Amino acid sequence: MGIIIKQSFKNMVTTYIGFGIGAVNTLFLFTYFLEKEYYGLVSFLLSAANLIWPFLVFGVHSTLIKFFTSYKTRGAQDRLLNLVLIIPVLAAAIIGSAGLIFYGRLLKYFEGDNDLVQPYVWLIFLIALATAYFEVFFSWSKIYYKSTFGNFMKEVFHRFCISILLLAVFFKIISVEFFIYCISGVFVLRTILMAMYAFSLHRPRVGFKFPENLSPVLKYSSLILLAASVATVLLDLDKVMIEYYLPIENVAIYGIAVYIATVISVPQKAMHQITNPLTAEMLNNRDKLGLKEIYEKSSLNLLIVSGLIFILIITNINSLYELIPEEYEISILVVLLISLVKLYDNFLGNNNSILFNSDYYRIVLGVGVFLVIVAFVLNIVLIPRFGIEGAALASFLAFFLYNTSKIFIVFNKFRIHPFTQNTFWIILLTGLLSLGFYFWDFQIHPIANILLKGGITALLYVFLVYRFKFSEDINQVLERYFTGS
Repeated sequence: MGIIIKQSFKNMVTTYIGFGIGAVNTLFLFTYFLEKEYYGLVSFLLSAANLIWPFLVFGVHSTLIKFFTSYKTRGAQDRLLNLVLIIPVLAAAIIGSAGLIFYGRLLKYFEGDNDLVQPYVWLIFLIALATAYFEVFFSWSKIYYKSTFGNFMKEVFHRFCISILLLAVFFKIISVEFFIYCISGVFVLRTILMAMYAFSLHRPRVGFKFPENLSPVLKYSSLILLAASVATVLLDLDKVMIEYYLPIENVAIYGIAVYIATVISVPQKAMHQITNPLTAEMLNNRDKLGLKEIYEKSSLNLLIVSGLIFILIITNINSLYELIPEEYEISILVVLLISLVKLYDNFLGNNNSILFNSDYYRIVLGVGVFLVIVAFVLNIVLIPRFGIEGAALASFLAFFLYNTSKIFIVFNKFRIHPFTQNTFWIILLTGLLSLGFYFWDFQIHPIANILLKGGITALLYVFLVYRFKFSEDINQVLERYFTGS
């Protein structure tokens, strides 16, 4: 776990810097500098783009990680890299042509209360295409275990640029309408910079020869297209459907709650950048013992770190909402449900890497497609009846079933699971501290209350984790930090 802990820590620091900038944008700059309708518009455009880009990338970003190490010569690797550059172009041509044909009907879909979306519909495709190629070049760097720069571009760069743009709107340097177009430009620029970095690591010779084993490569890409899209669809489907059933400003209100909860997923995202290629290599080498060890340790370590973040969010959520305009305040139930989803995601450890880099991704595909349908139906039933809380409940139920099924599939096929004796104790500790500190507040300014209560909670949690030695890896990191060695 040495290389995993080292690079995961770097990625986690970078990701939290990005989330910190994003938190300022989400909670303050967007809420105070933009009208709710335009904030909802931005949230909708990005969510819709997130639904589309997996179909444009056609799974080749995952295909690259799975198959690259199986090709032993530079020429064979170059042919694979050329293939992953061409496929998104072909997918974009097909989907883009369909979009042009049905563009008139698409505009009619947004007539009525949310006609604000109409002039910017085409930006959804542009952002999606830029994101698709960004993911390709990010995977390109990860096959060389160089994820730090890509993680910076993925988590920090675009959020920092958006902060600058929001300030430009506030000082009336640019209009709100031009701001929307500039956001899409940021995603394009990010992709160009990521491409330059990827080519600096490995510039393939341009050729038109297909890689060996083309059939399994294409089959994997086509199936991973749907399987890898499931989580993305489940994540953003609720926002898109809120736009359909409720006024668009509700997308912004719901988006704030989701963003707050998404902070919990940072450790998992940071560790995934390095565990994904390592897991693929272990599967290719049939290293079952190493696979079992990395599965258990990644799950436990992620649960410990994300458990602390979960506690800090739940116990300070009321103070946090005192800092933003009242019209953005939302039920604690929404934050709790989405936070539980993110906590469960972390508990999976490198489960996704095992499934999507193995021969059993087809099973995940079937389960995933079924649960997307379930999530769609749940949103149809629950949003009209319960509003935003209904969307959160639909996401919680869908993700709970999806994650549980993935644990069962890995256990059934590999006879390994993420549970250890310390898993139970961490879950119990997280629950007790969340309940104990939620109802306890200092009668002071919300920021001071967050800092004081959060500091006490964090110190108690870290002390108990260290004292009872729940994780050797976590204890080693803490000892190196405190001793400076």
